[in-house]
Amino acid sequence: MRMGQWLRSSLPLLAWLPEYSRANARDDLRAGLTVGVILVPQSMAYAVIAGVPPIYGLYAALVPLLVYPLLGSSRQLAAGPIAIDMLIVAAGVGLVAAGDPDRYLALVFVLTAMVGLTQLLMGMARLGFLVSLLARPVIVGFVWAAALIIAFSQVGALTGMDLPRSGYLVVMVRDLILNASALHTPTLALGAGAMAVLLVLRRVRHFLPGSLVVVVAGIVAVRFFGLGDLGVELLGEVPAGLPSLTLPLASAEELRDLLPTALTLALVQFMTVISLGRMYAVRHGYRVDPNRELMAIGAANLVASLFRSVPASGSLSRTAVNEQAGARTPLANWAAAGVVVATLLVLTPLFMDLPIAVLAAIIIVAVLGMIRPSEVLYLWRAKPRDGRLALFTFVVTLLLGIREGILLGIAASAFALLFRLSRPHVVELGHLPGTRLYRDLRRSKLASPVESILLLRLSGGFSFLSSDYLRAFILERARGAARPLRAVVLDGITINDLDTTAVSALDEIAGILEDEGIELHFTALIGPVRDVVLRSGLYGRLGRDHFHRSPHQAVKYILARLDEEDAGGRLEDYKEEVLRDEPDEPAEESFGVRA
Repeated sequence: MRMGQWLRSSLPLLAWLPEYSRANARDDLRAGLTVGVILVPQSMAYAVIAGVPPIYGLYAALVPLLVYPLLGSSRQLAAGPIAIDMLIVAAGVGLVAAGDPDRYLALVFVLTAMVGLTQLLMGMARLGFLVSLLARPVIVGFVWAAALIIAFSQVGALTGMDLPRSGYLVVMVRDLILNASALHTPTLALGAGAMAVLLVLRRVRHFLPGSLVVVVAGIVAVRFFGLGDLGVELLGEVPAGLPSLTLPLASAEELRDLLPTALTLALVQFMTVISLGRMYAVRHGYRVDPNRELMAIGAANLVASLFRSVPASGSLSRTAVNEQAGARTPLANWAAAGVVVATLLVLTPLFMDLPIAVLAAIIIVAVLGMIRPSEVLYLWRAKPRDGRLALFTFVVTLLLGIREGILLGIAASAFALLFRLSRPHVVELGHLPGTRLYRDLRRSKLASPVESILLLRLSGGFSFLSSDYLRAFILERARGAARPLRAVVLDGITINDLDTTAVSALDEIAGILEDEGIELHFTALIGPVRDVVLRSGLYGRLGRDHFHRSPHQAVKYILARLDEEDAGGRLEDYKEEVLRDEPDEPAEESFGVRA
């Protein structure tokens, strides 16, 4: 039994394979064939982004698709190369290869192995939670910038100009302007026509994928109109046959230099895979395991590196097609891989006359489709701080490069998180007349301050990050109150953490307030926070009568000890409102300890 449970947790396919039916097989076959005819031209085009011959894109469209279904928990994910990953590959490997094309190619395969190994280790260590490092604003800003960089990187191929490779938008724009006189009109006409067809087909419901249509049309145009003789650059010979087994090798220095790129790519790929997996799992009523997804995509990349493949993950567009075509299980990837196998064994001679400008058109239309203004508008509208983070990531990616952009975006996201943790939300509460409720004075027009008492509600953790800020805030609000105070009440219902630094700060606050004739009280502390208060001795030092079940109980206790003279003669009406006849809960019971 235990072995069976272990196998089911290790091999997600065992969860659905026993129920696999002929109808499932039919749906998976149809979906896989549909994705396959899109995958072939896209994978060749994306290999160009990575700076390697198109054949290696086909290898990435084969081996990972065979491995992922064995370990992956997403039933609709379409694996394979994607544009964003290829741009990271080009940016990272280009810095290490130092202009040597043969070494560049070898290092791409080494990088694939490093990415796969990193993901496998992360999955084994159950580090799936690290996906949270890539906040949505970081992804949005990065994707926008990467889409523009990829699109501009293909302008040379689209126009027939021989432009230097670069990962910096400013440099690419400059080179484009300086070489504008080298524009090749037939190439531009062909590329622009392919883009127009792709854009039209995206808006029209049809059963043929646009990328396949323009590939076939481009090859036909070359053969009928002799575009090769007019100077239009063609793909040339594509090696036939399946990939052979090779061992990717690199020096220790090269491995060290590639490590930042491998870590970045491993995290970006995982973010893509788990985001797609969760989206379609919710839609179809099952769940995906983040750590299993890490191991699945890691194993796919590691095995693929042995067959000269560029890194692969999950494609947003192809996964959508896969689901719409009826995919029921990950085996749809095997059907798509079958299309790739047929291409490698039989169809590669047909691609000799494929214009490079058509591949460029496929890439440009695909990546520009990733720019969705509605996403940025949503971020700015929902939380302006997230909009600023997306804008920051977008700008630094454009100016500093792909790897630097996403790493700085992650760093900025972490900094923003730490800043928020160091500045927890604190509000002053007021009493709602006729009730025992207390609400934020800034949000409730009916709430009014309590005479002689300052009620504050703290949200989030009270830790070393926020202790200085909260100490200064509480003392400043107590000393700056417009009315004489006899007590400060901290409502801790939303305090979810308390460390020893915070306990020391509270002890210090209590001492300072006591010297000024003001008591410090606490209400509604949750269990783990109460445990820290007890074990640290703060409960014993302040006394059990300073801890209460609710703000109302605290106010009752404090007011009952005040008289008109202490309160300046303004409490009688409020006492009549609040101090009703009701049983008081002993302080030690409300705090959760025994006397």
